[in-house]
Amino acid sequence: MSKQKPNLNTELSPNQQPLFRKINYILIGIGVLFLAMGYILISGGGSDDPEVFNPAIFDSRRLVVAPILMFIGLIIEIVAIMYRAKK
Repeated sequence: MSKQKPNLNTELSPNQQPLFRKINYILIGIGVLFLAMGYILISGGGSDDPEVFNPAIFDSRRLVVAPILMFIGLIIEIVAIMYRAKK
């Protein structure tokens, strides 16, 4: 009884192509940057004293700009994953 060893060759055969190309990775990086900027902008606004109200939590930066950046980042990520260059 002979057992066949699995093929551990990681090189691509001539008819296979990589799943992502350079442009996909660039778009993924841009999307991650948008998401990180959104998370950074939405953070903060708390108060050290729980008895004191800080109106900074209702700033337009946290309620409008940050969610828009995060939404754009998610759209860029979806496009980066789905994008396939024309041959």
